[in-house]
Amino acid sequence: MNLEILFQDEYLVVINKPAGLLVHRTELDKAEEDAVVQRLRDQTGQWVFPVHRLDRGTSGVLVMAFSPQTARYLSDQFANAATAKTYHCLVRGLCPENGVVDYPLAKLNEQKGKSRFKIEGTEKEAQTAFSCLQHYELPFPVSRYDSMRLSWVKVTPKQGRKHQIRRHFKHQFHPLVGDSCYGCRHVNKVIRAAWPDEQRLMLHASSLTFFHPDTHRTMTFDAQLDHKLLTVLAKLEQYKIN
Repeated sequence: MNLEILFQDEYLVVINKPAGLLVHRTELDKAEEDAVVQRLRDQTGQWVFPVHRLDRGTSGVLVMAFSPQTARYLSDQFANAATAKTYHCLVRGLCPENGVVDYPLAKLNEQKGKSRFKIEGTEKEAQTAFSCLQHYELPFPVSRYDSMRLSWVKVTPKQGRKHQIRRHFKHQFHPLVGDSCYGCRHVNKVIRAAWPDEQRLMLHASSLTFFHPDTHRTMTFDAQLDHKLLTVLAKLEQYKIN
C-alpha cells in the first residue's frame, strides 16, 4: 500500500502515483476513501497538501506539499505554466511525427449522473506539443477495419487544463487507448479482449520540472512506467511499423 517516493524533504514530497488512485477524495465518488492524500499522510506521518492533480487513471510524477504556503508557491508555478511536464501515451491511429495541438478548452459540467457538457464562455487557451515515438499495426479487426493501428507518443502540454491531453488527442482524432470518457469504444473493446490483465488509461506522467520553494533551484523528477504499461509495450514490439 505504500507509495513510491521519488524525493522528500521538509517542504515537499514527490511520488510516482499508481494508476487507479485518486489524488484526493471527491464528491463524484463519495464511497471511495483511498487516495494519495490519505496514504501519504499515513506513510510520512505528516499532513500533505495537493499542489496539482493527475486523473485517477493516470500514473506518474505527482508533487505534494507539507504546508499550505509551499502548496501555494508550487501551485502558482503550475498556474503560470512555469513547470515543464512530459507525458507518454498510447493513442489510436498513426499519429503525425510531431506537432502542436492549439485548441481552447472550456470548463466541463460534470454533475454526477448527468451527461458531461462544455460550459460556453469558459474557454481558455491550451497548447499541447507532441512527438510520435513509434507506430504499430495489429492484426485485430476494429469496427469496419481489418487491423488496428496505434501510436506511442511523447507529450508536453504547456498548460494543465482539465483532461487537456485526453481532450486534445480526441480533437485530433487520436483518442487515448483505455480512455472511458474520450476514447474510442471499438479500440477499447478489442484491447480489453486481447489483454484483459493490462486494462488502464494508457497515460503516464513521465517527468516534472519545477522550482524548489526554499532554494529556488530547478528540480526534475522522472517516474518509471508501471508493470501494465511495460507489458503492453512489450506485446506491441512485434507489431512495430518501421
